[in-house]
Amino acid sequence: MNKIREVLKEKGMSQTKLSARLGKSFNMVNLYVANKHQPSIPTLYQIADILDVDVRDLLVSNKK
Repeated sequence: MNKIREVLKEKGMSQTKLSARLGKSFNMVNLYVANKHQPSIPTLYQIADILDVDVRDLLVSNKK
């Protein structure tokens, strides 16, 4: 699971803009945002770079 949706909202960036900067289709980015498909590790790092956040900010901790 990831927190891409939350970080996009915090940064004021649309899925369309992220998809363009990432070089992925809007549909693929939408799947990432909806947690229906998880990005590869390199793609996750690209997303973190585009959003100017630490990659850990995009991940959901499973620690309880």
